[in-house]
Amino acid sequence: MADMQLLRLDHAPALLAFEQENRAYFAASIPDRGDSYFSAFAERHGDLLTEQAAGLLFFHVLVSDAGPKKEIVGRVNLVDVKDGSAELGYRIAEKAAGKGLATDAVRRICVLAAETYGLTALRARTTLDNPASRAVLTRTGFVPTGDIDISGSPGTSYIRTLS
Repeated sequence: MADMQLLRLDHAPALLAFEQENRAYFAASIPDRGDSYFSAFAERHGDLLTEQAAGLLFFHVLVSDAGPKKEIVGRVNLVDVKDGSAELGYRIAEKAAGKGLATDAVRRICVLAAETYGLTALRARTTLDNPASRAVLTRTGFVPTGDIDISGSPGTSYIRTLS
């Protein structure tokens, strides 16, 4: 499928390209990051690596292992790490969508979160108009916990206990 790698400084150019190439695709189902995300990308990337070193978050990229060119085809993030839990977020490139990559990545991050980061639960949320993400969460053992608002769109929050 794809190699899951903890985010590093040298991922920055490929990660920026991934976000730029898929911006419109992502914005169709989740709130857009805005122009400032892209204009301040290098500074933000460095800040995230500092937070990651402090154990406040863990960002991962999915690097394609198919073909001669290694490229980022997704990302899986654990943010707001505290009290044994974290918020899960993920994005899969349009060209890699629908191939089971998100489901595989979420399953792998659940194991990594428990075994490497010592977490006992993951939280997630998605809008109601994102059936693919809702299906991934359900397939990977997340349980709905309630209705929420996500940037003005109706959504659902989820939790998964890790063992």
